[in-house]
Amino acid sequence: MRKLIAALLASSALLPQAALATAAETSEATTEAAAEEAEIIVLGRGETRQVQEVSQRDIAVLLPGTSAIRAIEKLPSVNVQSADAFGNYEWSTRVTIRSFNQNQLGFNFDGIPLGDMSYGNHNGLHISRVVSPENIGLVRVTQGSGALGTQSTNNLGGTVETFSLDPLDRFGGRANATYGSAETMRGFVRLNLGSSDGVRGFVSYGYGSTDKYKGRGQQDQHMVNAKVVVPLGEAQLDGWFSYSDRREQDYQDMSLSMLARLGYDWDNTFRDYNLAIQLADIANNRGETGAPISNAAAGTVYPGRITSADDAYYDASGLRKDTVAAIGFKSPLGEGIKLALRGYYHHNRGMGLWATPYVPSPNGVPISIRTTEYKIDRGGVFGRIDWESGINTLLVGGWYEANTFNQARRFYGLESRANPGRSFRDYPTNPFFTQWEFDFDTETLQYFVEDRIDLGQVKINLGWKGFKVTNEAKAVVAASFPQGKIDATDWFQPHVGVNLSLGDNAEVFAGFTQATRAFASATTTGPFSTNQAGFNSIVNTLKPETSDTYELGARFNSSNFNGVVGVYLVNFKNRLLSAASGPSIVGSPSVLQNVGSVRAVGFEALGDLKLGGGFGLFASYSYTDATYRDDVRNLSGTLLAAIKGKTVVDSPKHMLRGELTYDQGPIFGRIGANYMSKRFFTYTNDQSVPGRTVVDASIGYRLTDRIEVQLNATNLFDEQYLGTINSGGTGNSGDRQTLLVAAPQQFFATLKVGF
Repeated sequence: MRKLIAALLASSALLPQAALATAAETSEATTEAAAEEAEIIVLGRGETRQVQEVSQRDIAVLLPGTSAIRAIEKLPSVNVQSADAFGNYEWSTRVTIRSFNQNQLGFNFDGIPLGDMSYGNHNGLHISRVVSPENIGLVRVTQGSGALGTQSTNNLGGTVETFSLDPLDRFGGRANATYGSAETMRGFVRLNLGSSDGVRGFVSYGYGSTDKYKGRGQQDQHMVNAKVVVPLGEAQLDGWFSYSDRREQDYQDMSLSMLARLGYDWDNTFRDYNLAIQLADIANNRGETGAPISNAAAGTVYPGRITSADDAYYDASGLRKDTVAAIGFKSPLGEGIKLALRGYYHHNRGMGLWATPYVPSPNGVPISIRTTEYKIDRGGVFGRIDWESGINTLLVGGWYEANTFNQARRFYGLESRANPGRSFRDYPTNPFFTQWEFDFDTETLQYFVEDRIDLGQVKINLGWKGFKVTNEAKAVVAASFPQGKIDATDWFQPHVGVNLSLGDNAEVFAGFTQATRAFASATTTGPFSTNQAGFNSIVNTLKPETSDTYELGARFNSSNFNGVVGVYLVNFKNRLLSAASGPSIVGSPSVLQNVGSVRAVGFEALGDLKLGGGFGLFASYSYTDATYRDDVRNLSGTLLAAIKGKTVVDSPKHMLRGELTYDQGPIFGRIGANYMSKRFFTYTNDQSVPGRTVVDASIGYRLTDRIEVQLNATNLFDEQYLGTINSGGTGNSGDRQTLLVAAPQQFFATLKVGF
């Protein structure tokens, strides 16, 4: 059956037209009807920077449940990696754009800031925990520094903005059911109520569950979304609510030596608790963990090809619960003047759990559960006024956020040597030890001013943004980590751009943007990850990271072909690097310091061609040359790493993506290939993972205008490759347990019903 489906998908080579839409001048969500009916014509027409959008139409043909992040990976210079087929597994999900990693990119949803979308998120949450893919109207990617009005203080590189669908103005609904490889089951249902001149809204529920494709364990999520739109004469009120409960058991981080010894199918020992106890006993007997001998009879020789306690842990997981609510208002204030405001609140409770052999339980079990625990309560408001007067459109806006973040490191005991007595899918209680706990308060104030000048054939954008972000740490349970206050202030980050029309179909654009990144408020990253002495030494001298981005490009849009080419230069300065004082896995503090600059130059091209007869062809290519410009030295000038001229980690030089598509009558489908050249995972470039080509495909049949069946294949030809790199941190040189194997060939079938 698997071979039959694979052959069917491979031979079909079909897909709906690639859904890349024009970048809108304002942050307006598209309606579902518009997303379904719109022709895919242009790529950022009229913009003074590189911009593309992926619409709901393109997301719908992907594997149902696929993250919005995975949906954008075909765009130029966008590198998305994950160990799962959906792009939802947060420990593994990584995004780089023009060599900037996701901590240096901006993310938001309907304008609500999502922070840096890191695994231990201190100022936001992952996009897959705020909106179901079926409720996304479009995703906008700006490969440069993003629009001035973007709510973000870390977008040194690009921005990824996701917008929800608007509710329909009628009664209707949609339901999807998916089943596939690794016992994947996913269901989604949305109910819509409304009228064309009155209140309209929807509520949806989604559930997804999949077994790990290697080892044992499960990853699942419950998601509720609701949206309402209320007309108030010429004004409009809208609201959003989401709740997510996500639980994911982790895959084992690997090194190149582990892959050679243990194979690509190696994983944690979950469900084999006796083996986990045996390995911990052996590690104690060998003196590897620093813990006392727990069972001398276990000896000192590991079974099979295992060579250390870190080759296999018993289990690990990530648990996240999030509630997000927002209310928005927009209205004209007079002739040519418009006002838009939005307030939001986000609450998060999360944990990362790890079965550590380095700290025994108090009852003598040689393993305990180590957690890093998170709690976020943040609220904010942002808005802007647009004033059109003659050839000028003046935009003035601001954003304020207050974020309270609690982070703690705790240890929980296991029941006995015969039974763990705890599940890594549940939030543990009654810790036997709290190593540290800190409260962080972060206050963000940002504003922007922009003038869009329309001279007819020429459009000019001039403006700037500025912010002040204050970070403060207070100890609840003191440890070696610091208390104190630090801020990043830059009130003038300019942007200038120009767009020259060359007729109805062609245009050229150029732009310059300067951006600054605020500091992070967390014990596990940023200036508070050092000790008190280290913090005191940098608090008045540490400079925030900054970038200068120069872009030049051309677009062509016609009824049959849309394309864009561009070149860019990015100078990234005051790069921050934490120099660890011990192994990261046991939580050793590090010292943050400015270590120099990075230069990135690149070329980007994208084309979308309608071939006729329902066929379409899409292709994108990017070339990136990103190098470190300085060696790394410590504060006293001692050389730590000779990396000047070396390629930035996880920055492939070549990325090529292509799709052949078809959508006519009842049949639709796609086959797409994704090539990426090798990537380095050490600063000195002595270790790398090879390039790879991955093929995905889908084919569908519309039984009626309301019912359709869709088959999806991910990694169609079962390419064995490494997906995520640097999951466990980045070293200067040498092999490191920081790699995650990508998902193998998987197949899925979906039934979709609408009314």
